[in-house]
Amino acid sequence: MSSYQFPEDFLWGTATSSYQIEGATTEGGRKPSVWDMFSASPGRVLNGDTGAIACDHYHRYEEDVKLMVELGIKHYRFSIAWPRIIPDGRGSVNEEGVDFYKRLVDCLLNHGITPHATLFHWDSPQALEDRYGSWQSREIAFDFADYVTAVVSRLGDRITQWMTLNEIPCFTHMSYAVGHPLNLKNILGRGIQRTMGQYWHIPPRVRRLYQEPVHAPGTLVRSLKQVWQTSHHALLAHGLGCQAIRAASRVPCSVSLVDNFAVTVPINESPLHVEAAKKAFHTCGQNGGIIFPALTGAYSPFLLEQLGGDAPDIKEGDLQIIHQPLDSLGFNVYTGAYVRAVDNEPGYEILKLPKGYPRMNVLWLNIIPECLYWGIRHVSETLGRPDLPIFITENGCAARDDLNAMGEVIDTDRIMYLRQHLKAAHRAISEGHLLKGYFLWSMLDNFEWSYGYRQRFGIIYVDYPTQRRIPKASFDWYRECIRSNRVV
Repeated sequence: MSSYQFPEDFLWGTATSSYQIEGATTEGGRKPSVWDMFSASPGRVLNGDTGAIACDHYHRYEEDVKLMVELGIKHYRFSIAWPRIIPDGRGSVNEEGVDFYKRLVDCLLNHGITPHATLFHWDSPQALEDRYGSWQSREIAFDFADYVTAVVSRLGDRITQWMTLNEIPCFTHMSYAVGHPLNLKNILGRGIQRTMGQYWHIPPRVRRLYQEPVHAPGTLVRSLKQVWQTSHHALLAHGLGCQAIRAASRVPCSVSLVDNFAVTVPINESPLHVEAAKKAFHTCGQNGGIIFPALTGAYSPFLLEQLGGDAPDIKEGDLQIIHQPLDSLGFNVYTGAYVRAVDNEPGYEILKLPKGYPRMNVLWLNIIPECLYWGIRHVSETLGRPDLPIFITENGCAARDDLNAMGEVIDTDRIMYLRQHLKAAHRAISEGHLLKGYFLWSMLDNFEWSYGYRQRFGIIYVDYPTQRRIPKASFDWYRECIRSNRVV
């Protein structure tokens, strides 16, 4: 136990997403995504930053793959940009956009790196926003399935590891409801509104006291019911996407969903507080209406009771489509919320963190390493899916990364954060949970959504004016973890 050695077949990797690193937003036949329009709108993103150039990965992917080889990873998670493949969201396929991903994947494979492709990481085509309001419409689920078919039929000879959607709560609830004059308690679950600023990506300058959504397309809807309808449409897209992958793949493949479900952590591991954390898991964040139907085939009854008439409209057959068999679950995890048992109606309390509680260099990222372990345990015990293999598809942190006089970034704070989370991962494996791999977020500093380029999550420093890549101290630390297959 003290050596923190991982199993021989444990997968080590890193992760990125298309809009955050690719740039080249007007090249190769690509048309605008909702994030192009959102970030170009004054006041939406800090400093007016956009992803137009980002890390220029579109032109520099070979250099970046060489850095992956230097790091020693054998697995790389990236996302494919829908508006690069089908620029209008539906209709004609842009083969020039497909060719970029063929080149990228071939480069990875030539260097012995397995590609893990996420089919949607928030950059939906602006054309679909203009046509029917993106995730407000049920139509998007069917357009997404057609896009998936186009991608997998063209890249399925090279890619066998597929992920449908990344973090449904962020591109639905955070894109349509944050700041709406609705009851935040109902949107986010009992008590979690008190930790909202700690739990989600909400830049203070952009947040504007929660008066507008912080993610694209940044559209306020009129009711809580409509908010939940957007995430229900996303779940439908996931289900139809799973079916499309399996129908279009030329070879046997693996299909996953990636979720950043809210993790409830017992204040201590007495049976009383553990049970309270399991109860709270149902209505914390959007868990009861996203990860529950995806993995169990039903919305949490506790959430439905809480929502009442604000629950989404669910058509006959929807839950069967949503509840597709999965080969694994991708779990994005950064922080959590402490819970204790109390004598009240729900039987638990989500605790407000004390002043001075340690966090990384971003408002919401409180240091709660046991969240990784408890997220995995909730899948096994609270959701009743001990059979489902899990990959940590994102885990990392923003740090105050500065170049020293020697041109180095000595990010020992990031190393501390990562080390503690990997120890929690090791605990989960040692107790028999099916954790199979770990993708560190992120390979590169990048466009961090509403934070623009202020927040640096990478283990490689990007000097944006020159696009120079500088591996940080955490890069060397993670390389040694990979080499020795243990926490160092």
